[in-house]
Amino acid sequence: MNNTFMKTIKDVDVKDKTILVRVDYNVPLKNSKVENDLRIRASLPTINYLLDHGAKKIILISHLGRPEGKITPELSLSPIANTLCKLLPHQKIGFYPLPTPGEKLKTPADEKIVLLENLRFDPGEEQNSLDFIKNIVTATDADIFIQDGFAVIHRAHASTDAITTLLPSYAGLLVEKEVENLKKILQNPDSPVLLIIGGSKVEDKQPLIDKFIKIADQIIVGGKIAADGYMSTNKKIYVAEDFDENSEGAKLDIGPLSTGKIASFITDAKTIIWNGLLGYAEDPTYATASTITAELIGEKKDATTIICGGDTTGFVENLMENHPSLSYSLVSTGGGAALEFLLGKDLPGLKAISS
Repeated sequence: MNNTFMKTIKDVDVKDKTILVRVDYNVPLKNSKVENDLRIRASLPTINYLLDHGAKKIILISHLGRPEGKITPELSLSPIANTLCKLLPHQKIGFYPLPTPGEKLKTPADEKIVLLENLRFDPGEEQNSLDFIKNIVTATDADIFIQDGFAVIHRAHASTDAITTLLPSYAGLLVEKEVENLKKILQNPDSPVLLIIGGSKVEDKQPLIDKFIKIADQIIVGGKIAADGYMSTNKKIYVAEDFDENSEGAKLDIGPLSTGKIASFITDAKTIIWNGLLGYAEDPTYATASTITAELIGEKKDATTIICGGDTTGFVENLMENHPSLSYSLVSTGGGAALEFLLGKDLPGLKAISS
Protein backbone atom coordinates (compact mmCIF):
# COMPACT_ATOMS: atom_id res chain seq x y z
CA MET A 1 0.00 0.00 0.00
CA ASN A 2 2.76 2.44 0.95
CA ASN A 3 4.41 2.05 -2.46
CA THR A 4 1.37 3.00 -4.51
CA PHE A 5 1.06 6.17 -6.55
CA MET A 6 -0.98 8.84 -4.81
CA LYS A 7 -2.94 11.31 -6.89
CA THR A 8 -2.51 14.81 -5.50
CA ILE A 9 -4.09 18.21 -5.86
CA LYS A 10 -1.31 19.07 -8.30
CA ASP A 11 -2.64 16.48 -10.78
CA VAL A 12 -5.98 18.20 -11.42
CA ASP A 13 -7.22 21.52 -12.85
CA VAL A 14 -9.38 23.14 -10.18
CA LYS A 15 -10.15 26.36 -12.04
CA ASP A 16 -13.85 27.31 -11.84
CA LYS A 17 -14.61 24.08 -9.98
CA THR A 18 -16.43 23.53 -6.69
CA ILE A 19 -14.06 21.58 -4.46
CA LEU A 20 -15.12 19.44 -1.51
CA VAL A 21 -12.22 19.24 0.96
CA ARG A 22 -12.03 16.85 3.91
CA VAL A 23 -9.99 18.63 6.57
CA ASP A 24 -9.14 17.67 10.14
CA TYR A 25 -10.55 20.32 12.46
CA ASN A 26 -10.82 17.98 15.45
CA VAL A 27 -9.19 20.59 17.70
CA PRO A 28 -9.41 21.26 21.45
CA LEU A 29 -12.12 23.73 22.50
CA LYS A 30 -12.54 25.59 25.77
CA ASN A 31 -15.52 27.85 26.51
CA SER A 32 -16.53 27.59 22.83
CA LYS A 33 -13.15 28.87 21.65
CA VAL A 34 -10.32 27.08 19.85
CA GLU A 35 -7.48 26.39 22.29
CA ASN A 36 -4.92 25.34 19.70
CA ASP A 37 -5.28 26.26 16.02
CA LEU A 38 -2.27 24.38 14.60
CA ARG A 39 -4.45 21.78 12.85
CA ILE A 40 -6.53 24.56 11.30
CA ARG A 41 -3.40 26.35 10.14
CA ALA A 42 -2.14 23.04 8.73
CA SER A 43 -5.05 23.11 6.26
CA LEU A 44 -4.26 26.60 4.95
CA PRO A 45 -1.68 25.58 2.29
CA THR A 46 -4.31 23.45 0.52
CA ILE A 47 -7.01 26.13 0.87
CA ASN A 48 -4.66 28.82 -0.46
CA TYR A 49 -3.53 26.56 -3.30
CA LEU A 50 -7.14 26.12 -4.40
CA LEU A 51 -7.80 29.87 -4.18
CA ASP A 52 -4.61 30.69 -6.11
CA HIS A 53 -5.55 28.21 -8.84
CA GLY A 54 -8.99 29.65 -9.43
CA ALA A 55 -11.36 27.33 -7.58
CA LYS A 56 -14.91 28.66 -7.74
CA LYS A 57 -15.87 27.52 -4.24
CA ILE A 58 -14.25 25.50 -1.47
CA ILE A 59 -16.52 23.38 0.74
CA LEU A 60 -14.73 22.29 3.92
CA ILE A 61 -15.99 19.23 5.82
CA SER A 62 -14.73 17.86 9.12
CA HIS A 63 -15.73 16.14 12.34
CA LEU A 64 -15.16 17.23 15.92
CA GLY A 65 -15.21 14.87 18.89
CA ARG A 66 -17.62 11.97 19.25
CA PRO A 67 -21.23 13.19 19.15
CA GLU A 68 -22.33 9.66 18.14
CA GLY A 69 -24.62 10.74 15.34
CA LYS A 70 -26.50 13.34 17.36
CA ILE A 71 -26.53 17.14 17.16
CA THR A 72 -24.38 18.17 20.12
CA PRO A 73 -24.07 21.98 20.47
CA GLU A 74 -20.80 21.87 22.43
CA LEU A 75 -19.22 19.98 19.50
CA SER A 76 -20.31 22.46 16.83
CA LEU A 77 -17.69 23.61 14.34
CA SER A 78 -18.85 27.21 14.78
CA PRO A 79 -15.74 28.20 16.82
CA ILE A 80 -13.57 26.77 14.03
CA ALA A 81 -15.39 28.98 11.50
CA ASN A 82 -14.57 31.99 13.68
CA THR A 83 -10.90 30.98 13.79
CA LEU A 84 -10.82 30.50 10.01
CA CYS A 85 -12.14 34.04 9.57
CA LYS A 86 -9.21 35.33 11.63
CA LEU A 87 -6.67 33.21 9.75
CA LEU A 88 -8.07 34.20 6.35
CA PRO A 89 -9.12 37.82 6.98
CA HIS A 90 -9.47 38.69 3.29
CA GLN A 91 -11.89 35.85 2.56
CA LYS A 92 -15.62 35.73 3.15
CA ILE A 93 -16.30 32.46 4.95
CA GLY A 94 -19.73 30.90 5.45
CA PHE A 95 -20.82 28.35 8.04
CA TYR A 96 -23.84 26.13 7.35
CA PRO A 97 -25.66 23.15 8.87
CA LEU A 98 -25.39 19.77 7.17
CA PRO A 99 -27.88 19.83 4.28
CA THR A 100 -31.06 17.81 4.60
CA PRO A 101 -31.89 15.25 1.86
CA GLY A 102 -32.88 17.04 -1.34
CA GLU A 103 -31.75 20.44 -0.07
CA LYS A 104 -29.48 22.64 -2.20
CA LEU A 105 -26.84 24.68 -0.43
CA LYS A 106 -27.36 28.31 -1.41
CA THR A 107 -24.37 30.56 -0.75
CA PRO A 108 -23.38 34.06 -1.96
CA ALA A 109 -21.09 34.09 -5.00
CA ASP A 110 -18.40 36.03 -3.15
CA GLU A 111 -18.35 33.48 -0.34
CA LYS A 112 -15.43 31.47 -1.67
CA ILE A 113 -15.04 29.28 1.43
CA VAL A 114 -17.81 27.37 3.18
CA LEU A 115 -17.50 25.23 6.31
CA LEU A 116 -20.23 22.67 6.96
CA GLU A 117 -21.28 21.56 10.43
CA ASN A 118 -19.79 18.56 12.23
CA LEU A 119 -20.09 15.49 9.96
CA ARG A 120 -20.56 13.21 12.96
CA PHE A 121 -23.83 14.95 13.86
CA ASP A 122 -25.20 12.42 11.37
CA PRO A 123 -24.68 8.68 12.01
CA GLY A 124 -24.09 8.22 8.27
CA GLU A 125 -20.55 9.59 8.56
CA GLU A 126 -19.16 6.81 10.74
CA GLN A 127 -21.36 4.23 9.00
CA ASN A 128 -19.58 5.02 5.72
CA SER A 129 -23.02 5.76 4.27
CA LEU A 130 -23.03 6.45 0.55
CA ASP A 131 -26.46 8.11 0.84
CA PHE A 132 -25.22 10.51 3.52
CA ILE A 133 -22.18 11.72 1.58
CA LYS A 134 -24.07 11.70 -1.73
CA ASN A 135 -26.51 14.15 -0.17
CA ILE A 136 -23.61 16.53 0.59
CA VAL A 137 -22.16 16.16 -2.91
CA THR A 138 -25.56 16.85 -4.48
CA ALA A 139 -26.32 19.78 -2.18
CA THR A 140 -23.00 21.49 -2.88
CA ASP A 141 -22.68 20.61 -6.61
CA ALA A 142 -19.12 19.53 -5.88
CA ASP A 143 -16.93 18.64 -8.87
CA ILE A 144 -13.80 17.31 -7.14
CA PHE A 145 -12.91 15.81 -3.75
CA ILE A 146 -9.65 16.63 -1.96
CA GLN A 147 -8.61 14.47 1.00
CA ASP A 148 -6.57 16.59 3.40
CA GLY A 149 -7.61 15.03 6.71
CA PHE A 150 -4.68 12.73 7.38
CA ALA A 151 -5.84 12.06 10.95
CA VAL A 152 -8.91 10.20 9.67
CA ILE A 153 -7.41 8.57 6.62
CA HIS A 154 -7.21 5.22 8.44
CA ARG A 155 -11.00 5.24 8.94
CA ALA A 156 -13.48 3.84 6.43
CA HIS A 157 -15.98 6.67 6.93
CA ALA A 158 -18.26 8.40 4.45
CA SER A 159 -15.92 11.41 4.12
CA THR A 160 -12.82 9.26 3.60
CA ASP A 161 -14.04 6.21 1.72
CA ALA A 162 -17.57 6.34 0.24
CA ILE A 163 -16.99 9.87 -1.09
CA THR A 164 -14.30 8.64 -3.47
CA THR A 165 -16.83 6.55 -5.40
CA LEU A 166 -18.76 9.71 -6.27
CA LEU A 167 -16.11 12.26 -7.26
CA PRO A 168 -12.62 12.39 -8.79
CA SER A 169 -10.47 12.27 -5.64
CA TYR A 170 -7.01 13.60 -4.81
CA ALA A 171 -4.72 14.17 -1.84
CA GLY A 172 -4.27 17.68 -0.46
CA LEU A 173 -0.92 19.24 0.39
CA LEU A 174 -1.07 18.21 4.06
CA VAL A 175 -1.77 14.55 3.27
CA GLU A 176 0.99 14.65 0.66
CA LYS A 177 3.45 16.09 3.22
CA GLU A 178 2.52 13.49 5.84
CA VAL A 179 2.77 10.56 3.45
CA GLU A 180 6.04 11.66 1.83
CA ASN A 181 7.76 12.24 5.20
CA LEU A 182 6.58 8.92 6.64
CA LYS A 183 7.43 7.07 3.44
CA LYS A 184 10.99 8.44 3.50
CA ILE A 185 11.49 7.01 6.99
CA LEU A 186 10.50 3.56 5.82
CA GLN A 187 12.24 3.54 2.47
CA ASN A 188 15.27 5.84 2.51
CA PRO A 189 16.08 7.35 5.92
CA ASP A 190 19.31 9.22 6.58
CA SER A 191 21.45 7.40 9.15
CA PRO A 192 21.80 7.27 12.10
CA VAL A 193 18.09 6.59 12.64
CA LEU A 194 16.74 7.09 16.16
CA LEU A 195 13.32 5.90 17.38
CA ILE A 196 12.13 7.25 20.74
CA ILE A 197 9.25 5.33 22.31
CA GLY A 198 7.26 6.35 25.38
CA GLY A 199 3.69 6.10 26.57
CA SER A 200 1.99 3.57 28.77
CA LYS A 201 0.82 0.55 26.77
CA VAL A 202 3.54 -1.84 25.69
CA GLU A 203 1.10 -3.79 23.51
CA ASP A 204 0.58 -0.62 21.43
CA LYS A 205 4.30 0.11 21.11
CA GLN A 206 5.83 -3.34 20.62
CA PRO A 207 4.78 -3.62 16.94
CA LEU A 208 6.56 -0.31 16.23
CA ILE A 209 9.66 -1.47 18.08
CA ASP A 210 9.62 -4.74 16.14
CA LYS A 211 9.22 -2.89 12.84
CA PHE A 212 12.09 -0.49 13.52
CA ILE A 213 14.60 -3.03 14.80
CA LYS A 214 15.60 -3.44 11.14
CA ILE A 215 15.43 0.27 10.29
CA ALA A 216 16.73 2.14 13.34
CA ASP A 217 20.31 2.39 14.55
CA GLN A 218 19.07 3.12 18.06
CA ILE A 219 15.74 2.69 19.88
CA ILE A 220 15.01 4.39 23.19
CA VAL A 221 12.23 3.16 25.47
CA GLY A 222 10.98 5.51 28.18
CA GLY A 223 7.65 6.50 29.69
CA LYS A 224 5.49 4.22 31.79
CA ILE A 225 6.60 1.27 29.65
CA ALA A 226 10.13 1.65 30.98
CA ALA A 227 8.91 2.46 34.50
CA ASP A 228 6.91 -0.76 34.52
CA GLY A 229 10.04 -2.79 33.80
CA TYR A 230 10.29 -3.18 30.00
CA MET A 231 13.33 -5.28 29.17
CA SER A 232 15.24 -6.11 26.01
CA THR A 233 18.48 -7.92 25.24
CA ASN A 234 18.81 -6.27 21.84
CA LYS A 235 21.87 -4.01 21.79
CA LYS A 236 20.00 -1.44 19.69
CA ILE A 237 17.46 -0.84 22.45
CA TYR A 238 18.22 1.45 25.38
CA VAL A 239 15.63 1.34 28.20
CA ALA A 240 15.52 4.28 30.64
CA GLU A 241 17.32 3.26 33.81
CA ASP A 242 16.57 6.00 36.34
CA PHE A 243 13.32 7.76 37.23
CA ASP A 244 11.86 10.73 39.07
CA GLU A 245 9.35 9.54 41.65
CA ASN A 246 6.55 11.13 43.62
CA SER A 247 6.22 10.95 47.42
CA GLU A 248 4.54 7.55 47.11
CA GLY A 249 7.38 6.06 45.06
CA ALA A 250 5.57 6.05 41.69
CA LYS A 251 7.97 6.46 38.76
CA LEU A 252 6.45 9.40 36.84
CA ASP A 253 9.33 10.62 34.66
CA ILE A 254 12.63 9.31 33.47
CA GLY A 255 15.60 10.66 35.41
CA PRO A 256 18.61 12.84 34.56
CA LEU A 257 20.94 9.96 33.65
CA SER A 258 18.51 8.55 31.07
CA THR A 259 17.61 12.03 29.79
CA GLY A 260 21.30 12.76 29.29
CA LYS A 261 21.76 9.58 27.26
CA ILE A 262 18.74 10.46 25.11
CA ALA A 263 20.28 13.88 24.50
CA SER A 264 23.49 12.32 23.21
CA PHE A 265 21.57 10.01 20.87
CA ILE A 266 19.58 12.99 19.53
CA THR A 267 22.80 14.94 18.90
CA ASP A 268 24.17 12.19 16.64
CA ALA A 269 20.93 11.26 14.81
CA LYS A 270 20.04 12.28 11.26
CA THR A 271 16.52 10.80 11.36
CA ILE A 272 14.41 10.96 14.53
CA ILE A 273 10.95 9.49 15.12
CA TRP A 274 9.33 10.18 18.48
CA ASN A 275 6.14 8.46 19.62
CA GLY A 276 4.96 8.52 23.22
CA LEU A 277 5.67 10.92 26.10
CA LEU A 278 8.54 10.03 28.41
CA GLY A 279 6.77 10.85 31.66
CA TYR A 280 3.45 11.87 33.20
CA ALA A 281 3.64 15.17 31.32
CA GLU A 282 0.12 16.30 32.28
CA ASP A 283 1.84 17.39 35.50
CA PRO A 284 4.62 19.92 34.67
CA THR A 285 6.70 18.44 37.50
CA TYR A 286 7.04 15.26 35.47
CA ALA A 287 7.32 16.80 32.00
CA THR A 288 11.05 17.52 32.26
CA ALA A 289 12.35 14.68 30.08
CA SER A 290 9.66 15.19 27.43
CA THR A 291 10.32 18.95 27.35
CA ILE A 292 14.08 18.53 27.01
CA THR A 293 13.61 15.89 24.30
CA ALA A 294 11.14 18.06 22.35
CA GLU A 295 13.44 21.09 22.56
CA LEU A 296 16.54 19.18 21.48
CA ILE A 297 14.74 17.64 18.52
CA GLY A 298 13.12 20.96 17.57
CA GLU A 299 16.49 22.69 17.54
CA LYS A 300 18.03 20.18 15.11
CA LYS A 301 18.09 21.67 11.65
CA ASP A 302 20.26 18.95 10.07
CA ALA A 303 17.91 16.00 10.57
CA THR A 304 14.54 14.63 9.48
CA THR A 305 12.40 14.89 12.61
CA ILE A 306 8.99 13.24 12.91
CA ILE A 307 6.66 13.60 15.90
CA CYS A 308 3.67 11.23 15.92
CA GLY A 309 1.01 9.98 18.29
CA GLY A 310 -1.79 12.11 19.69
CA ASP A 311 -0.36 12.83 23.16
CA THR A 312 3.12 13.51 21.80
CA THR A 313 2.02 15.83 19.00
CA GLY A 314 -0.32 17.68 21.36
CA PHE A 315 2.54 18.18 23.82
CA VAL A 316 4.88 19.42 21.07
CA GLU A 317 2.20 21.68 19.56
CA ASN A 318 1.67 23.36 22.94
CA LEU A 319 5.42 23.76 23.37
CA MET A 320 5.71 25.36 19.93
CA GLU A 321 3.07 27.94 20.89
CA ASN A 322 5.51 29.30 23.49
CA HIS A 323 8.73 28.49 21.64
CA PRO A 324 8.20 29.48 17.97
CA SER A 325 11.87 28.83 17.15
CA LEU A 326 11.30 25.08 17.46
CA SER A 327 10.67 23.34 14.14
CA TYR A 328 10.18 19.76 12.99
CA SER A 329 10.02 18.08 9.59
CA LEU A 330 6.58 16.77 10.53
CA VAL A 331 4.37 17.08 13.59
CA SER A 332 1.90 14.51 12.36
CA THR A 333 -1.75 15.48 12.57
CA GLY A 334 -2.71 11.81 12.56
CA GLY A 335 -1.81 9.79 15.63
CA GLY A 336 -3.37 6.45 14.73
CA ALA A 337 -3.03 7.02 10.99
CA ALA A 338 0.70 7.73 11.21
CA LEU A 339 1.37 4.64 13.30
CA GLU A 340 -0.68 2.42 11.00
CA PHE A 341 1.19 3.83 8.00
CA LEU A 342 4.57 3.17 9.63
CA LEU A 343 3.45 -0.39 10.38
CA GLY A 344 2.56 -0.89 6.71
CA LYS A 345 -1.18 -1.28 7.24
CA ASP A 346 -3.74 -0.38 4.60
CA LEU A 347 -5.38 2.99 5.22
CA PRO A 348 -8.84 3.04 3.56
CA GLY A 349 -8.82 6.78 2.89
CA LEU A 350 -5.35 6.66 1.35
CA LYS A 351 -6.12 3.57 -0.69
CA ALA A 352 -9.13 5.38 -2.14
CA ILE A 353 -6.94 8.16 -3.61
CA SER A 354 -4.12 5.88 -4.77
CA SER A 355 -3.60 3.63 -7.75
